[in-house]
Amino acid sequence: MARRYFGTDGIRGEVGQDPITPDFMLRLGHAVGRVLRRSTQRPVVLIGKDTRISGYMIESSLEAGLASAGVDTLLTGPLPTPGVAYLTRALRLDLGVVISASHNPYQDNGIKFFSARGEKLPDEWELAVEASLDEPPQWANAATLGKARRVDDAQGRYIEFCKSTVGNDMSLRGLKVVIDAAHGAAYHVAPDVFHELGAEVLTIGCTPDGVNINDGVGATAPQALVAAVAQHGADYGIALDGDADRLQLVDRTGRLFNGDELLYAMVVDRLAQGQAVPGAVGTLMSNMGIELALKRRGVELVRAKVGDRYVLEELVARGWLLGGESSGHLLALDKHTTGDGIVSALQVLQATQRAQASLADLLAGVALFPQTLLNVRLAGMSDWKQNERLVGEAKAAEAALGGEGRILIRASGTEPVLRVMVEASDGEQATHWAQRLAEAAKAA
Repeated sequence: MARRYFGTDGIRGEVGQDPITPDFMLRLGHAVGRVLRRSTQRPVVLIGKDTRISGYMIESSLEAGLASAGVDTLLTGPLPTPGVAYLTRALRLDLGVVISASHNPYQDNGIKFFSARGEKLPDEWELAVEASLDEPPQWANAATLGKARRVDDAQGRYIEFCKSTVGNDMSLRGLKVVIDAAHGAAYHVAPDVFHELGAEVLTIGCTPDGVNINDGVGATAPQALVAAVAQHGADYGIALDGDADRLQLVDRTGRLFNGDELLYAMVVDRLAQGQAVPGAVGTLMSNMGIELALKRRGVELVRAKVGDRYVLEELVARGWLLGGESSGHLLALDKHTTGDGIVSALQVLQATQRAQASLADLLAGVALFPQTLLNVRLAGMSDWKQNERLVGEAKAAEAALGGEGRILIRASGTEPVLRVMVEASDGEQATHWAQRLAEAAKAA
């Protein structure tokens, strides 16, 4: 059965347009509550959010819907997505809810959920919620309505958790670090984590006003971080996205490291510590250069569908620990149950300290294949696979690239665009074929 509302990362859209409306969020809260009540007599749900102004409206609507189904809620206020996942597990709650549209602009918002174990929920659970949305409401009576209260120490609890994911002997003293929180959920968390571990911390993107989230800063706009690192002569810069579950990292030379490279650094560190790393999980977007570099280390790279939830599913199925996306979603399942930008940054910095080498040194000899990624906005997303011109161009591209490149065409799970990616050992060839494919897609 196809999902109507849930995409690859929860429910997301423009505020004021269905389904990101207060009436739908009330219905969604009620539906979620009813699903929870099937297995738990008195469920308790944690609700966190990023800094978007629309978060207030959605939070109150969800809270009302959950209460109407007899579910209690705990409210954290602004808190990174992985912080909600952690607290849901630490407080032994039944569900974690995050109100965020991640890297999208403030006009968008969304909802995603975590299980009692702090993990993304499977498709089956989302389908059960969608089915419940179609059923008539069953309002709890006055005596069994849910209650709500605020968690006052959520920020401090999560800061301590982040610090606990590295060794007790790790210190960042002597490092100057720029933190860019994208004016998002980590604005009052990330700087404290690195400061308390000893780093000299400078900040950008840490003054949210409700409408500036991801606006020219953060993991999707890393040039602001590159400039700040150069301006302050910092050793490293760390850019998070709006809900802080992904990152980009910059070194003192202005070199920007993507998620594939950071995953490689984490694998190399584990191997250097004598830990077995039978394999790592990437996605269809992971760079062939990283795949080849890992192979030389005796580590297999398996590709999952795009989306950190699918990386997680593959890791769990294989019993592996490390995985991630080139966009900066990284997973270290012996540290956290979900992608965490702050925790991942700490893992990478710890790797450099253990090796007594820079991040660039750790990646010496790794040659990324040039990739060209184009986003094509289409009116009729459901028809793109029937585009005969696009199919023909794709076959021609595959023949031209041979075994020294690949193409990937997929619909975004979070916005109405078709993503066209071409990877090749020759950058000009990658750009040429990506442009041809994008033009063919537009002709649909």
